[in-house]
Amino acid sequence: MTEKIEPGKFVSLTYIIKDKAGSVLEHNDIPTGYIFGGDTELLGGMDELLIDKQAGDEISSEIPPAKGFGEYNPAMVFVDDLENVPEDFRHVGAEVQMQNDRGESRSFYVSKIKDGKLVVDGNHPLAGKTLTLEVKILEVRDATEADFTEADPETTNKPTLN
Repeated sequence: MTEKIEPGKFVSLTYIIKDKAGSVLEHNDIPTGYIFGGDTELLGGMDELLIDKQAGDEISSEIPPAKGFGEYNPAMVFVDDLENVPEDFRHVGAEVQMQNDRGESRSFYVSKIKDGKLVVDGNHPLAGKTLTLEVKILEVRDATEADFTEADPETTNKPTLN
């Protein structure tokens, strides 16, 4: 009997994320394994689409920004004169840790340098984009004790497996 995806099952899959134009943004052909129904949350509510699927099934789903990487927030973009920025951060892609008045830290990335100005952006690079997620299910089986340990080595409340 072929195993179907349900809570507590180990699932192995590969995926591709494309933009609205069909360009591949991320392609993971190395199998990713996780325990369905656990703490791992898949992009865009894919968990709902995977339930009752089995190894060999392929799923494609359009993911709106709200279910993907969020809406683009212009308030998360800051511009400063290049001369005010330490040299270590004066290149596109540089990661800058910024802290708000509550002491919360967040990573921002230098997204642009032009005309003596440097732009840092705290939005995820895929924020505001409608995406297509294509998933191929490779394996569905009962999770083992080792699967739970690999999923969360700190877990002390592991379910009992038969």
